[in-house]
Amino acid sequence: MPVIDKLTGATGLSGLHLLLGAVGVSLILYITATTIYNIFFHPLASYPGPLLHRASPIPFGIRHTLGLQAFHTQTLHDKYGPVVRISPNHLSFTDVRAWRDIYGHIAGSRQGQEEMSKCKSFVRPVDDQATHIISAGREEHTQLRRALSNSFSDASMRGQGPLIGKYIDLLIHKLHEQGEEGRVPLNATSWYNCVTFDITGDLIFGMPFGALAGNANHPWLQFILGSLKSMSPLGALSYVGLHWVAQVLWKMLGAEVFRKSMESVDLMLKERLKMPVDRNDLFVGLVQRQEKLGLSFEKLSANAWFLVLAGSETTATTLSGVTYFLTQNPEVLKRVTQEVRTAFKSVEEIDINSVNKLTYMLAVLNETLRLYPPVTSNLPRIVPRGGAKVLGEYIPEGTLVEVQQWSMNHSQENWADPWTFNPARFLDDKETAMAKGNMLDALQAFGVGPRNCLGRNLAYAEMRWILARILFDFDLRGAPTNQKWIERQRSYGLWMRVPLDVYFEPAREKK
Repeated sequence: MPVIDKLTGATGLSGLHLLLGAVGVSLILYITATTIYNIFFHPLASYPGPLLHRASPIPFGIRHTLGLQAFHTQTLHDKYGPVVRISPNHLSFTDVRAWRDIYGHIAGSRQGQEEMSKCKSFVRPVDDQATHIISAGREEHTQLRRALSNSFSDASMRGQGPLIGKYIDLLIHKLHEQGEEGRVPLNATSWYNCVTFDITGDLIFGMPFGALAGNANHPWLQFILGSLKSMSPLGALSYVGLHWVAQVLWKMLGAEVFRKSMESVDLMLKERLKMPVDRNDLFVGLVQRQEKLGLSFEKLSANAWFLVLAGSETTATTLSGVTYFLTQNPEVLKRVTQEVRTAFKSVEEIDINSVNKLTYMLAVLNETLRLYPPVTSNLPRIVPRGGAKVLGEYIPEGTLVEVQQWSMNHSQENWADPWTFNPARFLDDKETAMAKGNMLDALQAFGVGPRNCLGRNLAYAEMRWILARILFDFDLRGAPTNQKWIERQRSYGLWMRVPLDVYFEPAREKK
C-alpha cells in the first residue's frame, strides 16, 4: 500500500485535507522565513523603524487604505529621526537634501544612471487604465510634458486672466447670494471646489462644468473626489504583493462604475475636439500633437481627467486650508486683510497681475502649503539598477524611497515650532530663516526635478486672485463646527476634506 494510503487510512484524512494542510504549513513557514529575513537579513535591516513595519508591508497597506498613513509616518520620524524604514523595502526621509537625491534631475543623469521611476502601486494600481502624464513612463511623460508646457507658462496664465476672472466674479456673487450677506454659514470647501472646477473645465474643454451655476452641486465633482478613496485599497493590495487581487476586484466592482462616470469627460472632450485646433487653452498642446504622439482618445481622456483633478482639487484644498487658518488666527487675518484693502481701491484693480505685489499674502499661502500640503504622501520612487546614493548612503536597487510632504513639513529639524501657523517665517531670506530654525527649501509643495508640477503658475495665480477678492469683499468668520478641522480628515495622497463652515460677511470697511 502506498504511503499516502497508509496515512489517510490511519488518520481518517482525505488526500484533499492533507494537501490543504501541506499548503497551510508551507504558507506559515514562508511567512515566518520572510519575516525573519526582513528583520535581520534584509539589506535595509540597519535602518530604524517599528518592528512590525520592518517585518511586513501589511501595516503600511492598512493605514494607506484607511487614509492614515501620512500622519503615522510623521510620528515615526519624530521617534526615529530623518530616515525611517516604514515597510520592509521602503524608506522615508525628512532631510532636505533628499528632495534633490530622490526627485531631482541628478537622480536620473548621474553617470548614466537610470531615472528613479514611480511606484506603480501608487500611480497606476489598475493595469487596464490608460496612462496619463503622472502615471506615464519616462519617455511618454517627457513627450506629454513638452506638449503641455507652453500652455502652463507664466505668460500663458496671464493671457487667461479674463476667463479666470469671470468665474471669480461669479463666485463672489454666489457667496453674497447664498450666504445671505453673511447671515448663513457656507461650506467654503465646496464653493472653492466649484470655482476651481469650473475654471479648469473651461481651460481644458472650452466650457465649465456648471458647478457654480448649480450652487455647489455637480455629480461628477463627487465622483472625482470619491475615486481617490475607492482606489486606495487597490493600491494597498498591489503594495503588499497582491497586485493580481487588485485587478480582479477592479474588474468585478470598479471598472464599469468608473467607465460610466467618465462618460461626462468623454462627452466634453468630444466637444473640445470639434473646436479650432489652435484654441488658446491648457489642452491645445495635446490636441495639436495628438497624431504625432499617437495619442488615442482614451489617452486624451485620461490626461483630461487628471488635469481636471490636479488643476482644481489642489488649489481648492489650499484655499480651504488658508481660510481655516485665517479664521483661527485673528491677527494674521487682520494683517493680510489690511494688506489687500490698502493695496486696492476697487475690485477692478484686482487682477492676475496686480495680486503679485501682496507679499504677506504669499507668505500666508506658503505657510498654508507647509501646514496643510495638498499632497501629503504617496510619491515613492524605485531605486534603479545598480543602486543609488541618498544623503550620501548607498541604497540597493529596488528599494522604495520617498519624501512625504506631511512629515517633511512638520519636522522639528526643518522648522521652528513646526505645528504653529506663522507666515512671518516666509518673509525672511534663506540665511535669516535658517538662523531661526526654518529650512525654507524643505517646502516643495509642487515637487522638484523633471516630474515637478506643471500647474504651479496656474495654482498661485488662482489662489492669490481668489483670496484677494474674498478678503476685499468679505469679513471672514468661522463657525464653531470647524474645531479640529484638519484632525477630522483623512488623506489618500490628497485630502478627503470635511465641511468648513464660514460666514462671508460683507466688508465693513475697505481702507
